[in-house]
Amino acid sequence: MFERVLIANRGEIAVRIIRACRDMGIESVAVYSEADRECLHTMIADRAICIGPPPSKMSYLNMTGILSAAKTSGCQAIHPGYGFLSENADFVKLCRENEIEFIGPSHDSILIMGDKAAAKRLMRTHRIPVIPGSDGSLKNESEAMNVAKKISFPVIIKAAAGGGGRGMRIANDEKELRSLLDIARQEARSAFGNDEIYIEKYLDEPRHVEVQIAADKYGNCIHLGERDCSIQRRHQKLIEESPAIFITERKRKEMGEIAVRAARITGYFSAGTVEFLVDKNGNYYFMEMNTRIQVEHPVTESITGIDLVKMQLAVAAGEKIGYEQHDIKYYGHAIEFRINAEDTANDFRPTPGRISKLLLPGGPGIRIDTHVFNGYNISSHYDSLLMKLIVWGRDRDEAIVRSIRAFSETVIEGVPTTIPFHQKILKNAFFKKGNYYTNFISRRMSELN
Repeated sequence: MFERVLIANRGEIAVRIIRACRDMGIESVAVYSEADRECLHTMIADRAICIGPPPSKMSYLNMTGILSAAKTSGCQAIHPGYGFLSENADFVKLCRENEIEFIGPSHDSILIMGDKAAAKRLMRTHRIPVIPGSDGSLKNESEAMNVAKKISFPVIIKAAAGGGGRGMRIANDEKELRSLLDIARQEARSAFGNDEIYIEKYLDEPRHVEVQIAADKYGNCIHLGERDCSIQRRHQKLIEESPAIFITERKRKEMGEIAVRAARITGYFSAGTVEFLVDKNGNYYFMEMNTRIQVEHPVTESITGIDLVKMQLAVAAGEKIGYEQHDIKYYGHAIEFRINAEDTANDFRPTPGRISKLLLPGGPGIRIDTHVFNGYNISSHYDSLLMKLIVWGRDRDEAIVRSIRAFSETVIEGVPTTIPFHQKILKNAFFKKGNYYTNFISRRMSELN
């Protein structure tokens, strides 16, 4: 096992990884930008190193600075968390060249699955169902039109190197498609440094379901069930829960087996997720693979009792995952709510500022993953996520009741947050019945305001 690990991230995920390291007797080294000098992860790590000014490209995306911090502090490995460099194949390669273990999958796996269009083409060749669309990135407008006519409108334009819902545009007819192609390319170039795009059939009212997988370097691979991530706003997830209540045991088994097969195709190891869209008729389609730990991983941890970050550390150190598929059992129901510093009454505009008062909930079934505290200053340079409220219950009804109780106990003053919005969703009759889909918020927004 590693003696010392550098965490190349910030916020709640950095805190989460540091705690896993401490549980395993591993020293942790935090890195921080000048804006994060007083952030929680710098306080609880065994050591903290400043790596640059506030802009991400000069700090958390500065590969040379992060590798230098790892080398000078004597770290054997780097955990990237999610976002930033977590799915950067070049960074994985640099780690290997500097004899530092990257806690995540291989350079090749990230490269293969990082090109969303190429990944779908690969899955198609292995007879894994994918959404009808272009066979790889689009070369020009003429090709886009031909594909759209073949699969029929509406279609969705996506960035080939995309993720996190960025660079997506929906076109309902030829006129919209022509006007949106260049916009989508520009957005893709700005967000990912790659302007390649592809299109696929847009499914009306689909569910977004992801299957958690875990694999080691010896060919062992299992799945740990699914999460329903359909409550989204502009393709950004807000609420995730497990198990997905609309999926039958037979379909759960099928999707799990396909997720494992998809991981094996690329020689994948570490934790990751295989993402599916499920239509109204229950047909499921491979969408992409996220080659990292995810924001919503605590949902799976809550119903399986398995620590996914500790598993990542163990696999990176050369250990086996230690589980067979029949060992994985599910207990109860878990829901995660992402609490952001955003003004929901003003188009969810980010609201940086200082937290003047903070009271967090507790009691049975309540878990809080956060990096904030009384007096914490929310920077305008980074993501607006403040904390994740993860609630477990013996069944979904109990999880919802506990969620309502938890929010009633939570106090965050000084900045607007998304808490009132979550409370409205919890009261919504359709959500209570589990009758929702990826565009639920946009279609039910009037009921939630």
